[in-house]
Amino acid sequence: MDSPDRTRRTRPSPSARRPGHAGSGLARLAGLLADDTRALFCLALLDGRAWTAGELARLAHVAPSTAGEHLDKLVAGGLLAQERRGRHRYVRLAGPSSARLVEELAAHAGPPPVARSLREASANTAMARARTCYDHLAGRLGVAVTDALLERGLLRQEAGFAVTGAGLRWFGGLGIDLMARPYGRRPQARACLDWTERRPHLAGAAGAALCRHALEAGWCERIGTRRALRVTDAGRHALRELLGLTGADLDGGPAGTSGTAEAARTTETVEATV
Repeated sequence: MDSPDRTRRTRPSPSARRPGHAGSGLARLAGLLADDTRALFCLALLDGRAWTAGELARLAHVAPSTAGEHLDKLVAGGLLAQERRGRHRYVRLAGPSSARLVEELAAHAGPPPVARSLREASANTAMARARTCYDHLAGRLGVAVTDALLERGLLRQEAGFAVTGAGLRWFGGLGIDLMARPYGRRPQARACLDWTERRPHLAGAAGAALCRHALEAGWCERIGTRRALRVTDAGRHALRELLGLTGADLDGGPAGTSGTAEAARTTETVEATV
């Protein structure tokens, strides 16, 4: 008879007895992000744009061949989608669900490491102030906009977010028809946990449409090539008139200040890092 020790050594694990069990898919997904380089790629792609493999390689300071291997795994795992144009390979997040997964995991991972330089600190400050989260507004700006929509009864929050009748009319005043079919099966409004503010901001079709309008109307502009945004003077005026937002809401500075000089300094610093 086998000894108890031998029995313990040869007994298959529960997962081995059940190949293809429910946990195996989750383990594979977790494994995709259990690498610093692949995680950095996914965070960069939260800007909602397509990047070339070479751009991601330079961002992560890895060889193009190494970047290619990581991207192959992310594409095969369904987190990224790719497209080839001539000699270039473009990749992007596979869709809003992939973006939501990455952003919420980042929120649960805790604050980013302490900045090692003034430039890095300025870049982190800019990202916390205002940025895109895939295709909607995030950071202090995204949360402030969401709070203002809730306070004015344009959104309601129960199990999640929902646009009210007054909200539909408000969006309609911006030329945004949230009842239009192009939004398809995407939720009209959804809460997305903000990884710097630790509070929800507006996502879904309404969040995406509002972010797109903010960029097209010149309320916000991108800083450098990353996700950070700067609220323009036109944006400050529009957000004050439409939602009552002030400099304190947008910058974290004293109420009633524009923060233009500070934003300009941050812009210069952030652009120098990319």
